[in-house]
Amino acid sequence: MKATQLQGNFVASNDLLERIFNNTYNGIAVVSLSGHWLKVNDSICELLGYSRSELSNMDIDNIVFVEDLGVHEEKFEQLILGEIDKYRVKQRYFHKDGTLIWVLVYVSLVYFKEGRPHMIWQFNDITNQEKIKTKLRAMLQVAREQNERLSSFANIVTHNLRSHSGNLSTLTNFITDDCPNLKDSDNYQLLKTALESLEDTVAHLTEVAKIKEVESSKLEALNLYNYLEKALYSIIAMAQNAEATIYNEVDENLQVYALPAYLDSIILNFLTNAIKYRSEKRKLVIELSTEIEDEFIIFKIRDNGLGIDMEKYGDKLFQMYKTFHFNEDAIGIGLFITRNHIESLGGKVEVVSEVDVGTEFSIYLKKV
Repeated sequence: MKATQLQGNFVASNDLLERIFNNTYNGIAVVSLSGHWLKVNDSICELLGYSRSELSNMDIDNIVFVEDLGVHEEKFEQLILGEIDKYRVKQRYFHKDGTLIWVLVYVSLVYFKEGRPHMIWQFNDITNQEKIKTKLRAMLQVAREQNERLSSFANIVTHNLRSHSGNLSTLTNFITDDCPNLKDSDNYQLLKTALESLEDTVAHLTEVAKIKEVESSKLEALNLYNYLEKALYSIIAMAQNAEATIYNEVDENLQVYALPAYLDSIILNFLTNAIKYRSEKRKLVIELSTEIEDEFIIFKIRDNGLGIDMEKYGDKLFQMYKTFHFNEDAIGIGLFITRNHIESLGGKVEVVSEVDVGTEFSIYLKKV
């Protein structure tokens, strides 16, 4: 009675496994070590378009895209030697109708009763995902080419503008040499002012045109504390004149990936801005600190200055020629260039500010 019951349970178990094998959504195949299909389920047939009998009469390599024939070799050898239990590879197959499909193949080794090893291959169709990736790569390539063309265009435009504005300035000097009385003319003074403004604008555009993403291979490991100390020394007279107190709590051992000129410019711009936009109601205090977040070092600069109305100006803060305080020296180019420098290094900048309370800039730089 017990033997009959055990035999019945075994048959029921085999039936269940057979139903699972045939009805699972992903393709499953039993494959010999020499690459022959031994058993396939319905999903494999639907995936590749072949019947069971057609697949049993061909090697797997018959329908593999030629460039993907060797993708199993290294991992297959490790599997046979017992160095790994399973592996996965990405491989292209030809459907019966000739179309190319992308498949993620999971491979494991099994031993049946006879003791002969076979492989279980599980197939997951990733054709749609690969098509999307291909489209994205194409779009990125187009964007990269457009950026290069725009960069070249910007360089040409700024070069030509610089030449023309220089020529105009030279011509006005020639004219005044020939006609000295022109210097007293209101129209001449207006012309001189307009030319000076043009030269300033061209200089700004030239600086902006130079900014482009820096290749990671060109970035250097720089000690943030050392660069900060050098910047503080550079502005010591400015800070003393403003009666500013600066607390430097930056970790002395932190290194960031950057270009020396960019890091100098970033630090100096934020420090001088903090001094420039101080409040007359209280003594200026600037706090410098660092935090680590994932692959970034966050360099924070906090002040108790005038602050910025973020609801009103938050989306314009880093735009070109935008100013938010009535400072005669402000031209609205510094923050624009500084943010672009930060982003070209693979970082970002965030700001929290409140009017008549102060501002905190958080500069994210790639850590070493």
